[in-house]
Amino acid sequence: MLASPWYRGALTLTHIYMALITATDLQHAFGHVALLDHADFSLQEQERVGLVGRNGTGKSSLLKLLAGEFQPDGGRVQIQNGVKRVYVAQEPVLNHGETVFDSVSHGVAEAKAVRDRLLQQDLQHGDHDALHAQIELLDAWNWEQRVSEAVERLSLPAQTMIGQLSGGMKKRVALAQALVALPDVLLLDEPTNHLDLASIEWLESLLKGYKGSLIVISHDRAFLDNVATRVVELDRGVLRSFDGNFTRYQGLKEEQLEQEAVIQAKADKLLAQEEVWIRKGVEARRTRAQARIARLDALRQARAARRDAVGRVKLDLARGDSSGKIVAELEDVSKGFTADGQTKTVVQHLSATLLRGDKVALMGPNGAGKTTLLKLILGELQPDTGVVKQGTQLSVAYFDQLRDQIDLDATLEDFISPGSEWIEIGNKRTHVRSYLGDFLFSPARAHSPVRTLSGGERSRLLLARLFARPANVLVLDEPTNDLDIDTLELLEDLLARYEGTVFLVSHDRRFVNNVATSILAAEGDGRWRMYEGNVEDWLTQSQRVAETTAKDKTTSSSPALTATVPVNHAPPERKRKLSYKEQRELEALPTLIDALEAEQATIDTKLADGQLFVQAPLEAAQLCERRATIDDELLEAIGRWDELGSIAG
Repeated sequence: MLASPWYRGALTLTHIYMALITATDLQHAFGHVALLDHADFSLQEQERVGLVGRNGTGKSSLLKLLAGEFQPDGGRVQIQNGVKRVYVAQEPVLNHGETVFDSVSHGVAEAKAVRDRLLQQDLQHGDHDALHAQIELLDAWNWEQRVSEAVERLSLPAQTMIGQLSGGMKKRVALAQALVALPDVLLLDEPTNHLDLASIEWLESLLKGYKGSLIVISHDRAFLDNVATRVVELDRGVLRSFDGNFTRYQGLKEEQLEQEAVIQAKADKLLAQEEVWIRKGVEARRTRAQARIARLDALRQARAARRDAVGRVKLDLARGDSSGKIVAELEDVSKGFTADGQTKTVVQHLSATLLRGDKVALMGPNGAGKTTLLKLILGELQPDTGVVKQGTQLSVAYFDQLRDQIDLDATLEDFISPGSEWIEIGNKRTHVRSYLGDFLFSPARAHSPVRTLSGGERSRLLLARLFARPANVLVLDEPTNDLDIDTLELLEDLLARYEGTVFLVSHDRRFVNNVATSILAAEGDGRWRMYEGNVEDWLTQSQRVAETTAKDKTTSSSPALTATVPVNHAPPERKRKLSYKEQRELEALPTLIDALEAEQATIDTKLADGQLFVQAPLEAAQLCERRATIDDELLEAIGRWDELGSIAG
């Protein structure tokens, strides 16, 4: 648990031994679709519930109902007395005329008001004692510290005006505002969107130690694994509960779907048999057959009422002609920007070669310059110094640009294929409505405007348009935001099989792990380093690099330490000679160093083919591990060679 005073305030919660929130027989519809179909739900003390489900199934609507934002069409939501709820929407509404600090302070408005009242008014003794008790309960003495820590932890500029922030930064402000309020129930809608890896890990740590209860909508599987104590799935209007984290839910869900398929198949077979019987007509008119006719009617009604599981998205790519072997080559590239008289270097002396088939994830905190580096690689920006050489026959499809170009008034059909009813993917010609169906949009919605779609559905539509464009280089800037988990898994599979080059910016650790073959990581002050493998490989290798660097610094600083020792005027010792064993070791070291360098070159050649990470991930991981070990062995061998060589003279 974190040790900060504002966090400890979360321990001061009313003890309630019944459910904090109870929802019974909830009914809510959007048009003719029942988002909640007589659904039940309850939230217990200190539960952390992950709410999952397909895009458009009504998760955000359910969260708003539980937050008291609006009332259901039917059923009821009961809240225990004294329970404080705070809801953070996907698109928070903030006052653009306030600073970040003042906006976050709204979360502690009650604590602030209570303390101000004590400081400003002359109270009777009884009122004074009651107010002191309330101040202790709300941890009101430390409200500034709570706000400051939340602002710092989420890397927010305290004195910047809200109107100057990006959408992602505004989401952070709303999250900080909710966290400092210390509610009994925290309701979060996609809190990890737009957060960098460090902020996500901090949020996980806070929520795991939080003494209140939590309901969170998220498609970040690693986040749900680390935070959730129970997963609740909204599927076809019904809520189903699974104890445990997301990984356990996946296993239980697979078993449930298999059982459901068997039950439905038996019901369909029985219905078919009864339909054959009723058509014979003669037996059906007999009195003793009336019970059988009633059963047939019941079977028909059950089949009509059944809401089949929504199909999976069918993803395919319109592949362009192959690019040249080299996609981009950077030689000693630097790039900086000047603002308010100060220059910030976002890329400093970077050299790298990016090859066809590479799947490169750019990792680093928000503001590190990932988008700038992407634009340098693709030739959209010119470096201040150094040279960037683009490869030949590049055809780039850029996911983030599509978000900026989206026309909310266009129909789904026109947005996907302007001016034509057909889409050509490879050698296959597909009608636009059939293509929309592959992305789970029904033909009836083809003429609906884009603005009627949920955030997740819009992301799915953008992917549909992206994949309809012939390309051999895909640039995916935060593609996982708002995508449901099923679509994420299918996108992972598609990108793993994609023969072109992928540049990916994402803070979804599991998605990057399953897609990336190398990591281009920001290491501060505009420095970037390329690591082979996925996120886990990057974290392991970067830790070793940091340890080696620290060791080198210690070694290089040792002469300065010895300089402070008083001079010894004793006669110099006789120069030591190498022993026979050391002489043999010195003679063998050049051969060892050559062998290590040759082995390293062989590994680099194997890892340069990105397909190895797809076809033989275990071998690729072992090679990455061995390459990192070779670095250590080389440093040790070269150091020993220098040491023995200096003795030999």
